[in-house]
Amino acid sequence: MELSEEIPELKRSGILQSTSKRVRMIFSVMASPNRIDILRILNSKGPLTYSELKSLAGFKSKKESGKFAYHLRKLLRQSLVALNKSERRYTITNLGKLVLSLARQIEERSIIESGKMYVRTSHASIEEFNSHKIIQSLVREGSLPLELAQKITEEVENRIYKYQITYLTGSLIRELVNSVLLEHGHEEYRNKLARLGLPVYDVQEMISNLDIVNNGAEGLLFNTGQTVFAEHLLTNLLPKDVADSHLSGDLHITNPGTWSMIPDTIFVNIKELIEDGIDLGGKYLDVSRIPASKQLDEITSSLSIIISLLSKEASEEIVLDGLVQLFSKYSKSLPELEQKITAAFATASTTSKYNKTSTNVSIRLQLGSDTKIINSIINAYKNYTKITPIPKIGLIIDYDKGKITDVSESVSEIILLGGKVMFAEGQTSSHGITNGSTKSTGLLSILLQSVSINLPRLAFESNKDETYFRARLALLMKPALSSMTLRKKDISDLTRRGLNPILAKNTQYMQRSSVTLVVNLVGLKEAVFNILGFKDNKEGRGILHKVIETAVDVAAKKGKELDVPVAICMTETEGSHRFATLDGEKYGKNSVLNSMEGDSYSEGVVIKASEILDYTNKSESISECNKFSKLLNGGLLVTLQIDKDANVDEIKKSIEKASTLTSSFKPVKKIAICGECGFKDEPFETKCPQCKSPYVV
Repeated sequence: MELSEEIPELKRSGILQSTSKRVRMIFSVMASPNRIDILRILNSKGPLTYSELKSLAGFKSKKESGKFAYHLRKLLRQSLVALNKSERRYTITNLGKLVLSLARQIEERSIIESGKMYVRTSHASIEEFNSHKIIQSLVREGSLPLELAQKITEEVENRIYKYQITYLTGSLIRELVNSVLLEHGHEEYRNKLARLGLPVYDVQEMISNLDIVNNGAEGLLFNTGQTVFAEHLLTNLLPKDVADSHLSGDLHITNPGTWSMIPDTIFVNIKELIEDGIDLGGKYLDVSRIPASKQLDEITSSLSIIISLLSKEASEEIVLDGLVQLFSKYSKSLPELEQKITAAFATASTTSKYNKTSTNVSIRLQLGSDTKIINSIINAYKNYTKITPIPKIGLIIDYDKGKITDVSESVSEIILLGGKVMFAEGQTSSHGITNGSTKSTGLLSILLQSVSINLPRLAFESNKDETYFRARLALLMKPALSSMTLRKKDISDLTRRGLNPILAKNTQYMQRSSVTLVVNLVGLKEAVFNILGFKDNKEGRGILHKVIETAVDVAAKKGKELDVPVAICMTETEGSHRFATLDGEKYGKNSVLNSMEGDSYSEGVVIKASEILDYTNKSESISECNKFSKLLNGGLLVTLQIDKDANVDEIKKSIEKASTLTSSFKPVKKIAICGECGFKDEPFETKCPQCKSPYVV
């Protein structure tokens, strides 16, 4: 070979040596996990400053600065990372991306070639992939026959190797299993094996929108927990037809996240609980045990603890009787009593809430008994209302055996401050639901009321046939009541096992309590007058009565069949707005908007305080209200709507007049509250007088 021929060969050899040296240098860079991490961070995060990259790569202490600089320098020399000098930010180069992709492929291929795959499990560990665990899970969790479980597992395993999945997790395997089950037509097995929870996006949205979380970290945790248990209820616990009726908007289940765990409303005698001492067994070991209370300090401390703990054992309301009798022996030191009760209310109001709204705690006061103690409790409640922007504790004034004029002025002042007050003859909750227990008032009474029926929906689907409309109502009520009976059984079982320790221990839940199922009717007037087409006259109102009578009759028959009391009520529910929205989407917004006054269907009866002074017992709206009240054996919420500019004297007069016309009513007045500082001491509309914030609740 001549020299002229050797020179190109030498050049090629030199180039190859130079290339192989460069490749070796790149491989040496890849040999460091720290440098691979730096490349991964820049690839996912984009351009970063020196300090940002150093922190994200885990080099946080000053001692590690030199080590980080060494690794970054290596990457820069091999052109895997570049520095934008004008912005002083580091970026990954195209060569760096190629190297990172190669590293990932090598990792994947090495796992596949080794025949081993590793699973990131849901109990925080990494385990070698084992198909037998899938078989065990299918048999144990899904109740699949062994032969079918083996067949499904074999197909899942083939797909895992076919897809060459590198980051194998327990949830991903479950997704593949469920996909194969659906393909083979095993939907029921898939429902048993489905993972309950939230998509990543929803979790990020919850964390991003903290303005709607007013209960700290507990609020976030309760919201996520509610979602899981609500999904479990609708996919696994409820009969499919009832779950579908809820999802479609035929009926509404309130608080589905706690539906199978805790009751809605509890009537209980607080005097019995406190005088017997708080017995929590082995639950709430971090809560103070107060023995049978004798001194005022002990009684008010026990009151605060009982309110806090009991409000965790109901989703809607706790109605407390016996408070007047509890404090009857302390009438000689009324100023001290007021101070202690105010402190007890304030302390108890720190209880966390499960749902969007807190569980109401209502203190029931029977007029005509110990007037001094009643006035002291009312004064204490007024003090509590002054210092609490939105009180979770309220008053229920029973005027069956006493004069409402004895308390009307002080209660009017409380209403003006934004306090919660209900007036009723007999045992009624602040939602207007009556205690249907036939047992004595000293014993526990439990109401399960979280099912509301969308009457306008039934009317829309009844072709203006009133008889067919009532038949559809009867058909819908039967499965709904059967599911409520299952709920009663579930709550009883969980309570006995200690989920609700006060109900279980202090009240001997099963032996001493009565449980009533209550169904709520929503949008009655819209259904009959606007959709079925009846006029608001004597004949039309007769149809309203027939609808209620049908519901009450079906409830009585079904209750007898299920051996549980069933009642029908008309009260407020979050479902009324949901019903109107769903019906607007289904039948057109105009058809729905024409059938209602606001953006939700009617709930109970509304009376305007500005008009009530002109009413008599024979006035049409009052006689109709009282007729409803007689027909509904579960209660009727009558809202007394007070004008925003009303003063104490005007509120007082409307309350006194309402008490002569109806057996129960709830005064409601809108109060502006600053969403920034909680100020509400004086009326305002657009801007807080104290902190000038425009955020008005």
